[in-house]
Amino acid sequence: MSKEVVLVSERRDVIGKQVKELRRQGLLPAVVYGAGIEPTPIQLNSQDAEKILVGVGSSTLIDLHVGDEVYKVLVRDLQRDVIRRNPIHIDFLKVAMDVIISTVVPVELVGQSPAVQELGGVLVTGLSEIEVEALPSDLPDRVTVDLELLKNFDDTITVGDLYLGDGVTVLTDPDEFIANVVYQTMEEIVEEEEELEAELAEPELVGVEGEEGVEGEAPAEEAQEE
Repeated sequence: MSKEVVLVSERRDVIGKQVKELRRQGLLPAVVYGAGIEPTPIQLNSQDAEKILVGVGSSTLIDLHVGDEVYKVLVRDLQRDVIRRNPIHIDFLKVAMDVIISTVVPVELVGQSPAVQELGGVLVTGLSEIEVEALPSDLPDRVTVDLELLKNFDDTITVGDLYLGDGVTVLTDPDEFIANVVYQTMEEIVEEEEELEAELAEPELVGVEGEEGVEGEAPAEEAQEE
């Protein structure tokens, strides 16, 4: 079940290009839409919102205060500044608590694999998130995968091995892999092949401008004159 967080906002009158001025004032423009409401422009305190949104994913249920109203919402889109990486706009989806919805949930790897620690294997990771569907109150924040299950070489954890609760249906292909352990030599072979491919992809240098001719041969222009 997702943890609940609280965000406080107010309705926003400023729209379009004028929202840049809001950001200068320390406000974060956003919009809330979804079950039973019209799309509503809102604004939040940028610093407060950024602190609260740390670790919040697309499956985290949020109590969004808009004036006197409180909506149960999910973050549907979070835009960040390209350089500073701070939030610059958020889309919130208001959900109906009795309606099943689909979303993606991040995969978190925990623990240490005995095959890596004791046998010298190499951990290979696969999916970093999976798609699920559930009632909003049953959505997990994340899927925790224990790497201690990988005890031997070629042991693999797939999506089908995950259990998220009775109320959660996993939509991702159960055969997709989350993590496995391979022999060190296999990893080295892969690296060597990648290095070889990179070398073959580099263009061959035919010559350098201004380079003198091979010793014993006259430059092309002199040869023509002769």
